[in-house]
Amino acid sequence: MKVVRDAAAMRALSEERRLRGDRIGFVPTMGALHEGHLSLVRLARSGATCVVVSIFVNPTQFGPGEDFELYPRDVERDCDLLDEVGCDLVFAPTVEGMYPEGHRTEVSVTGLSDRLCGRFRPGHFNGVATVVLKLFNVVRPDFAVFGQKDVQQLIVIRRMVEDLDLGVEIVAGPTIRETDGLAASSRNLYLSGTERRQATCLHRALRQAETLFRSGERRAGVLVDEMRRIIEAEPSAKPEYVSIVDPSSLEDLDMISRDALAVLAVRVGRTRLIDNVRLMVEG
Repeated sequence: MKVVRDAAAMRALSEERRLRGDRIGFVPTMGALHEGHLSLVRLARSGATCVVVSIFVNPTQFGPGEDFELYPRDVERDCDLLDEVGCDLVFAPTVEGMYPEGHRTEVSVTGLSDRLCGRFRPGHFNGVATVVLKLFNVVRPDFAVFGQKDVQQLIVIRRMVEDLDLGVEIVAGPTIRETDGLAASSRNLYLSGTERRQATCLHRALRQAETLFRSGERRAGVLVDEMRRIIEAEPSAKPEYVSIVDPSSLEDLDMISRDALAVLAVRVGRTRLIDNVRLMVEG
């Protein structure tokens, strides 16, 4: 496995692989890798002859007062894990390399970026879309794998790829959960022992929404109220949003007559966690 720091060198290696006939699968990450990330790399490995993983804590997707400086960083550990799961190339650029002096261009996916997490993290998805487009231009993958846990990110990136005719297939990897249901996340490291136990309320709330939906409940407000009840029963948990939305537009639904997403963001102590589940209408 080769680690590359320079964008021009990464681009040259990707082009070399492409000329050899390789199919390039790409997994963008911010490092602090866990089983959720590694599952995406394995998924990429299953469909690619060359797997590229980026490790870059992107400053433009962090707002004022967020955890950019505190975000866990251990590139050596991450590379050891990636080597074990069959990664071929790691692209680990510097901030100066990705955003050289004078950088002024930003990508905005309007109508999707300002909903849900975007309401509480203004500018976040502009930062995400911008860095992903830059990474695509460097790596030039045939397909890229993103986790379903970050479902709004997944939807924003798919829209960007389609709108800009990028020709990159976007593959969704399933959410990986701990044994108690908590979605795997780098930010789980911030939780105290008590907060870690209370954080399971996210998954319990989503499971309750699923149960009610499968029993025939189609009023979104009923599902939202039940999810909020479960979350607010935990002293450390404060919901930012709890919603049932259309999976294409992210618009709130009143009645569920088609496939929908139950989505939520909750602060457990000082740690912001997100999760979601898809509600599938049969027939």
